[in-house]
Amino acid sequence: MTVKTQQWQTLWVNINLATMTEGGAGYGIIEQGALAVSEGKIAWVGAQAELPAYDQRQVEVIDGQGQWLTPGLIDCHTHLVYGGNRANEFEMRLQGASYEEISNAGGGIVSTVAATRKASEQELFSSALPRLTALHQQGVTTVEIKSGYGLDAENEIKMLKVAGLLAQALPVTVRRTFLGAHALPVEYKGRADDYIELVCEQMMPQIAEDKLADAVDVFCEGIGFSLEQTRRVFNSAKKHQLPVKVHAEQLSDLGGTELAADYQALSSDHLEFLSEAGVKAMAKADMTAVLLPGAFYFLRETQLPPIELLREHKVAMAIASDANPGSSPINSIQLMLHMACTLFRLTPAEALAGVTCFGAKALGLADKKGQLAPGYDADFALWNISQPAELSYQFGVNPLTALVRAGVKVIG
Repeated sequence: MTVKTQQWQTLWVNINLATMTEGGAGYGIIEQGALAVSEGKIAWVGAQAELPAYDQRQVEVIDGQGQWLTPGLIDCHTHLVYGGNRANEFEMRLQGASYEEISNAGGGIVSTVAATRKASEQELFSSALPRLTALHQQGVTTVEIKSGYGLDAENEIKMLKVAGLLAQALPVTVRRTFLGAHALPVEYKGRADDYIELVCEQMMPQIAEDKLADAVDVFCEGIGFSLEQTRRVFNSAKKHQLPVKVHAEQLSDLGGTELAADYQALSSDHLEFLSEAGVKAMAKADMTAVLLPGAFYFLRETQLPPIELLREHKVAMAIASDANPGSSPINSIQLMLHMACTLFRLTPAEALAGVTCFGAKALGLADKKGQLAPGYDADFALWNISQPAELSYQFGVNPLTALVRAGVKVIG
């Protein structure tokens, strides 16, 4: 009788695995484990003692030296592509300038929009690449990049094209989100409904036709867009078969999350002022709550997201950097793990789930990424740590020793 041998490309042995197959309930630990890769997918995961027979002449065996393997990290909410920076405003604020004074001096999002419109594709690419590189070198294999600093058809498309170029420049999966309804451009001052019409009737059809976006986002807030304006954008997205998500309940409880739930949104992001009704709506729609501790920290917020309610109603909690020039100029997913625990009091297991399996869920990729399980993309990170909690506990020393995307080692 012939014993069938496995046809694998690579086999990782002498490793401990945090499979993240249990969500935030635990790490899904397999000690003294092994993981096999075939054609860019995970082919087998388990205890090394239970390895099936394989052709040792054909398989590259990699010794993990007792280190820990996790899924590749996922940053599911970023604004990495933008022109200029707002360090001058940061300094002005700390010298006592008010928001109004900064705005009157041409600051705020208006300054980023002006700089983004002025920048060429190459200039935007060159400024965004170091930011994405920083995330990648900390274990990120999948990232979401939003538009939203162009605020007209030409420049929103330019931003989304640059996001696509970044995906070609680094071994990172990039999901692009159209955030045309991010803020009101100066040329539409006092005419928000007219601007939303532009987003829905001109920008959206062209972006959908050119396949430049994987989802559509709206900043539904008192300083952003109303519930009715958000609904119009969602209806347009639905017409063009694009999933939706929402920036909501960051500054007030406007009800944007409940509206998004009506559209089976992928996620609602920020959520400091989310009500129990909003939490229940998210649970019913199986939405992901994307928590952004970097913005909470940088803006010195005091209103915490309703973590206990999200736990009670079993809403998946993702963690992301919200990397942007105004409210979270932070390009570190490892710092987000730390802040999720210290600021929001998530457990280290919940935090790691937030940048793996639940980060994937927030992007509609829960069946492909974010877990070490057979059939999933072979995106994973090897860490020189003694236990998974170290990834949230310590910040400032990068313990990443190897990074694999689609079965290919890209770092280490």
